[in-house]
Amino acid sequence: MLRIGIDVGGTFTDVVAIDVAARTIVARVKVPTTHAAADGVAIGIAEGIRQILRSPAVDPHAIAFIAHSTTQATNALLEGDVAPVGVLGLTSRAGALARRWMRFGAIALGPETRFDPAFAFARADDPASVRRALDVLLARGVAAVAVSAPFGVDDCEPERAATESARARGVFATAGHEVTTGYGLRARTRTAAVNAAILPRMVRTARTTATAVAEAAIRAPLMVMRSDGGVMDVREIERRPVLTLLSGPAAGIAGALLHERCADGIFVEVGGTSSDCSAIRDGRPQMHPARIGGHRMMLRTLDVRTLGIGGGSLARVRGGAIVEVGPRSAHIAGYRYACFLASADLDGAEVDDGAYAALRLRDGSRAALTPTCAANLLGEVPDGAFARAPGDAAARAFSRWSERWGSDPREVARALLQRAAARLRAGIDELIADYGLDRAQACVIGGGGGAGALVPFAAREAGLPFRIARDAEVISPVGVALALVRETIERTVVDPSAAEVAAIRREAADRVIAAGADPQRVEVVVEFELRRNLVRATASGATASAEPFDLAPADDAERRDAAARALGCTPDDLVQHELNDDVTAYARGDALCVVDRRGVVVVSLHGALVCRTSVARLEVDATDAIEAATRFGDIGRALPDVYLVRGARTMTFVGMTSTRQAVALLGEEVDGAPPDAALALILHPHRA
Repeated sequence: MLRIGIDVGGTFTDVVAIDVAARTIVARVKVPTTHAAADGVAIGIAEGIRQILRSPAVDPHAIAFIAHSTTQATNALLEGDVAPVGVLGLTSRAGALARRWMRFGAIALGPETRFDPAFAFARADDPASVRRALDVLLARGVAAVAVSAPFGVDDCEPERAATESARARGVFATAGHEVTTGYGLRARTRTAAVNAAILPRMVRTARTTATAVAEAAIRAPLMVMRSDGGVMDVREIERRPVLTLLSGPAAGIAGALLHERCADGIFVEVGGTSSDCSAIRDGRPQMHPARIGGHRMMLRTLDVRTLGIGGGSLARVRGGAIVEVGPRSAHIAGYRYACFLASADLDGAEVDDGAYAALRLRDGSRAALTPTCAANLLGEVPDGAFARAPGDAAARAFSRWSERWGSDPREVARALLQRAAARLRAGIDELIADYGLDRAQACVIGGGGGAGALVPFAAREAGLPFRIARDAEVISPVGVALALVRETIERTVVDPSAAEVAAIRREAADRVIAAGADPQRVEVVVEFELRRNLVRATASGATASAEPFDLAPADDAERRDAAARALGCTPDDLVQHELNDDVTAYARGDALCVVDRRGVVVVSLHGALVCRTSVARLEVDATDAIEAATRFGDIGRALPDVYLVRGARTMTFVGMTSTRQAVALLGEEVDGAPPDAALALILHPHRA
């Protein structure tokens, strides 16, 4: 069985095929990304699929999973390439207040682009009123409609009926409840409108891509990367394409989590033009509410900080001295990397008199002295890294530059690399501070083709441990290939009971199962936000076809290796704790890593406590363990995060408000299980 991952980058679209059992890449291809094509990036995706199917190692009938990331939604918003949108607000008889809360002003998408939808209102219980409101919007030239109603997440029928009415008239349409399950009428309406704005273009791209997959005789359903690091069926783009915002950066961090098993650290994906930095804490990526044009959206995305520095950044010079590096890159400006030239290409090269550190070659082209060139000259690029350049081109290029200005080649290279690394260090330091990571344990993991050029030097300058990810240059398509089907349900509930939380949890699990996840492999994380009275359930799971439940189990050595990689140590450093026949915990100091029977890291934590118990003793043992792990501070009691391990499954509860609530939730999870069934509780106290 094979999993196909496709990452659509700014310059290239990378495709990999991964053997499920061996977890190894068996084929990889790179094709130009087709932003300017009529059908957008779908043309490049289709070509990538065709090329990888030509590999003798790839049988289309063996493909059990195929997914792609996409830059389409992000680019459409950044470039203002959006459809004219009409907001159809549904109200009751006394709807003046609701109409006011459904209106919002224009949203600035860029320096010269604004998103300013038209508005029309109708009675929710009057189909004729809905038709007249649609007439008004269509007369104003809208190409997509966003339907919103007060409390539409509780009673979806009015929004659904109006949306179907619009679609029946040949108009792209979406409803607020299709995009988010959270309260907040204005933010929900705004999010639905942004979703509608990118709907026409995204749907055309999705259909073209799906057709290419079908024509390739691939039987697995096509998935698309979400902005939270999971995947959804490509057909969901017909309803909620906005969930693919930051899909590209999400692919890289998914690779760091699933391929590298990082516990605590900063993942830095270095491209030619920019670097994406993300924090990983306790084995989980950090999330935050999305904002577009300064306005809050009802979306949670990975917290990705994009920096204008990459392996191909141009060095701006004044009088032969390096004064700035980036954000313009060699690729964008039409320069070649000096270090990747053949040595003979530099014969007769002259120093370019432009604004950047570059040479003019005999054929009239220009070669830049980039951070990658500087790192190669200084010996900073690790062996085997994608950024490692053969030959002496880097040395010759810097020597030629220094001859002109009477400087030392290595000093010039060091100044260039230090300026580039300083920008990267600032982003890393900011994330470490924002998420309270321990600098002694936070590992910087480099991904992307330029990782070897910048990450080692920047990490050493910052005094941080680091490593370059396996298959770093294709870590994003690897992340796409290994990603799990995901769905999130949010509900506003004041003092939720265990039964209410269990119902929200089941709804999330049911949705992800309906999307193709194996019911036996679904995991659900339940989070509570006391300030907002919010309960959030995020379900994820592998598709049954791509991850067979009877996959051969990993042996102890393989499980130890997985835990050691996650904790950044050697297997001999670990102390083993058997939790049950399916799950094993490995400890090193106060660090704990839980690994399942397949050798997959379930959770990785620092300062966690383990309590073995049974169904019969759960209430007593859980009460004692939670009380012992509860911390007290300026904001009062802070209960630990609780992980309940039952067989091969792990249930997660974060942000609970009382021991009574926590114990009741755990009881709901084991309801009906035999009294003597073995359980394990992992409690993670809040950090000071």
